[in-house]
Amino acid sequence: MSIPELSLAQLKAFDGTARLGSMSAAARALGLTQPTVSAHIARLEEHHGLELFFRRGQRVELTDFGRVLYDTTKRIFRAEEDAWALLASARNHYRGRLSVCAVGPYNVTPMLKRFRARWPLVDLAVSLGDSRQIVDQVLDYQGDLGVLVHAVDDPRIHCVPFRRQPLVVFARHDHPLAERKGLRLNDLASQEFVLREIGSTTRRVFEQRLTSVGVRVRCAVEIGSREALREAVAEGLGLGVVAEPAYVPDTRLTRLDVVDLEACTHVHVICLTDRRAVPLIVGFLSIVDELASEIRERA
Repeated sequence: MSIPELSLAQLKAFDGTARLGSMSAAARALGLTQPTVSAHIARLEEHHGLELFFRRGQRVELTDFGRVLYDTTKRIFRAEEDAWALLASARNHYRGRLSVCAVGPYNVTPMLKRFRARWPLVDLAVSLGDSRQIVDQVLDYQGDLGVLVHAVDDPRIHCVPFRRQPLVVFARHDHPLAERKGLRLNDLASQEFVLREIGSTTRRVFEQRLTSVGVRVRCAVEIGSREALREAVAEGLGLGVVAEPAYVPDTRLTRLDVVDLEACTHVHVICLTDRRAVPLIVGFLSIVDELASEIRERA
């Protein structure tokens, strides 16, 4: 049984509104007017005798039935995009749009640079968030790929290891520990630290390592980004810890020589298992494999 053209347009209007959170945003994305999108959704609700959204001023919120329908439409229309991408790749010219979510810029930017050099006709969109947000975005078809610092054990997720990242402890240049060599974790006992928010993989790995040797430190400041953490340490608010690629040399800072730190995070790149054969995703993962091999060779 075929879907009438008008009904398909109504479903697209619903899907865009559910994905973007407002009818005006959906209208811009679909190249329609806001009243047209609103009318499509109203007809869909009236014809089937149900409510798909709660209206909250300019914003909308999915009803329980709306969430169930959105789980279906997002698969339909992302599959449609994948089909067009596959057809485009058959001409040996990668085209389209690729959305990448990452926990920070340090690992994803080399991937983007090489991908862009190889397939310049692909538009790239990058968003930053924590690991939980990235997994949710990939599962919700809001991101094609995710770059995060732990493995994901979920059959819906295809997870590719990228690199191992040792942790680095650093201090303001005039901190009492800054000039000492051969520090051990015991030397950090009771020190004040500027740490990422609870839920940060770097913080969790660091605290687990401290616990394993019976060392306790004090979280003097909890902060939400690596850049803010670096500035807080530079202002003397405490010691900091980041993964090695995120440590940016700065005359205000000193990397501490902690010989028994022995803690690291592991960067992985993820996509939906069902979408691992999509040409643009295949192309990106090939870049990931190349860069991972180069990093291993340098190591």
